[in-house]
Amino acid sequence: MLNKKSVDDINVKGKKVLVRCDFNVPLQDGKITDENRLVAALPTIKKLIADGGKIILCSHLGKPKGEPKPELSLAPVAKRLTELLGQEVKFAADPEVVGPNAKAAVEAMNDGDVILLENTRYRAEETKNGEAFSKDLASLCDVFVNDAFGTAHRAHCSNVGVTQFVDTAVVGYLMQKEIDFLGNAVNNPERPFVAILGGAKVSSKISVINNLLDKVDTLIIGGGMSYTFSKAMGGQIGNSLCEDDYLQYALDMMKKAEEKGVKLLLPVDNRIGDAFSNDCNIQVVRKGEIPDGWEGMDIGPETEKIFADAVKDAKTVVWNGPMGCFEMPNFAHGTEEVAKALAETDATTIIGGGDSAAAVNILGYGDKMTHISTGGGASLEFLEGKELPGVAAANDK
Repeated sequence: MLNKKSVDDINVKGKKVLVRCDFNVPLQDGKITDENRLVAALPTIKKLIADGGKIILCSHLGKPKGEPKPELSLAPVAKRLTELLGQEVKFAADPEVVGPNAKAAVEAMNDGDVILLENTRYRAEETKNGEAFSKDLASLCDVFVNDAFGTAHRAHCSNVGVTQFVDTAVVGYLMQKEIDFLGNAVNNPERPFVAILGGAKVSSKISVINNLLDKVDTLIIGGGMSYTFSKAMGGQIGNSLCEDDYLQYALDMMKKAEEKGVKLLLPVDNRIGDAFSNDCNIQVVRKGEIPDGWEGMDIGPETEKIFADAVKDAKTVVWNGPMGCFEMPNFAHGTEEVAKALAETDATTIIGGGDSAAAVNILGYGDKMTHISTGGGASLEFLEGKELPGVAAANDK
């Protein structure tokens, strides 16, 4: 069990609190096109305001590669946060992030005030976890709160380095949720525990498959990576996605599942197309019977039923990766049926970031899930059973 101190375990009255948020939002012409991440950060910020802390927010945005890029400034975020919080969020516009503006703004703060620092990745040291920038950030505050799960798998100055120079480092509500659901669901699940893996590549999910086979009762594999398994079993897969280097690995995993008594479910039929496009000709074939010139684009109707049945009696379900090319309406069916099955089960349902989170939200099932992870890479590493530097750096209870 991961047991980290959170914002509920400390008293920040009159203290300067540096909060690492995930404000890595999409911008178009200086306008925020999706503000989910800002809204998600509000509970932690409001709690710290209510406790009478002096709140200094920081985040990265995009990849400015260690130099100031005006189009990646967090200025629009300060403006929008001011509206969302109903109180001024003062923007400290320093190209070096911790500069004269930031220092003066922090000096002048009253309890309950909020300021936002410039994009942490304007500093080249940020992604290298360089000591000078970590010390700069720490010099502004008494307490550090990490609420950015999306970067928890990276050791950067603003989430890991800074903790070496402050006495108190805790997690915010968002991070706490990720630890509770993702971290602890995988390590201490209520059973039956079912994991659903999809997406294109076996290679990117090797450690995940390996780790989950030690923990789950049922493992479902769909999406592009299922064709590697199909070919490994001697099936014909036409032009489908396949990683020939991983055929033996697929067979090894099937053997491991058998030895562990884990039910491993693979597609029994596929929707296939004669071109990679929504408007191609479509047919449904049995697995391993995909003709030349055709490629697997989605799981088939029979498979949808089997996968949906498998989650009916589950108590915990973790899902990472779509079942097919869900961006194309004609091949979103499998992903949608799985989302629907998850929406209808009583199980704790956890969506592991990235494409699966996008799919669930696009298809309109987001509010039916227990937890949708805010991190892509970070949630994958959690599912691999890795320790995340951003989580490890917070004080233990």
